[in-house]
Amino acid sequence: MANQKTSFGSTPAPLMYLAKFENGKWQKGAIQTFSDITLSPFAMCFHYGQTVFEGLKAFKNPEQEVSVFRHADNFDRINVSLERMAMPPIPRSNWDEGILELVADLRNVVPSFGYGTLYLRPFVIASQAKLGVEAADEYLFLVVASPSGSYYSNPLKVKVERHYTRAAPGGVGYAKCGGNYGGSLLPFRKAKEEGFDQILWTDSRDHEWFEESGTMNFGFIIDGQFITPKPSDTILDGITRKSLIQIAKDLTMPIIERPFSVAELRQAFEAGKQVEAFGIGTAAGIAPFKEISIDGDLFACHHEESALMYQLKKNLLGVQTGTVEDRHGWNTMVTQSKLSIA
Repeated sequence: MANQKTSFGSTPAPLMYLAKFENGKWQKGAIQTFSDITLSPFAMCFHYGQTVFEGLKAFKNPEQEVSVFRHADNFDRINVSLERMAMPPIPRSNWDEGILELVADLRNVVPSFGYGTLYLRPFVIASQAKLGVEAADEYLFLVVASPSGSYYSNPLKVKVERHYTRAAPGGVGYAKCGGNYGGSLLPFRKAKEEGFDQILWTDSRDHEWFEESGTMNFGFIIDGQFITPKPSDTILDGITRKSLIQIAKDLTMPIIERPFSVAELRQAFEAGKQVEAFGIGTAAGIAPFKEISIDGDLFACHHEESALMYQLKKNLLGVQTGTVEDRHGWNTMVTQSKLSIA
């Protein structure tokens, strides 16, 4: 398996991690064989939306050493999501057991250098059996994994979404909770029926200001400048996004974090500017756009080999796989028996 390219998220790794929250505290978890779990039909996760998850990856370098990319940032972010959903924060000890020790035990399942990654999915669910609209008293923290290839294999055709809303101010748009993704599925389906691969979300009030792309952050490169909106209570604080911004700074590429409107994008296209557009996320890395539809008008994006976004993508993957210097200490090396920070 480690030397065969595979599709994204279709094959479970043979081990998983499970810990319980009960009697007011998280218990020590354990790595166990991947298997089904049993929950009561009254389990509160099924009824009131207390579900939170993360996504991160383990890589092999050319020497076949294993590392996990920026897992401490995912730890911080899952606790932000848990707080928003009235769920108990995960201790760092449980996180390191569930991520680093699990990867150490799965090191032989991590695809070899150049053949993909081991995608890790930590998640927390309310497991208490009770019908009543309130925060649960019992939870499960699990980490499952899957050897995975590319999420998107080709540049995407996307549509600017002007009707449906992903998130609103004061809501949970910044949290990685299940409801954010469940609510996106109908707009995705409708867009695909129209011939698109993804959508660009706009704000809930005016449907004019770009926020995210499908399940990802996004960026534009126009006139050599990398433009992306800042995280907010409607925009997820993406770890891949933060990484790309730092890489762009290292390459002395101008960065502009600001609101960016549909009208401004249309003006750039109509002025004949070279527009690069791409989604940014853990699963996809950088997902180039080939075309963007604005109110039925289709505009072509620059996605040929000379596009600057590919330089960012190459450098990001290089850091993750050990072929580019890890200047910022993002990788945690996983040894066979004990764990060490690179």
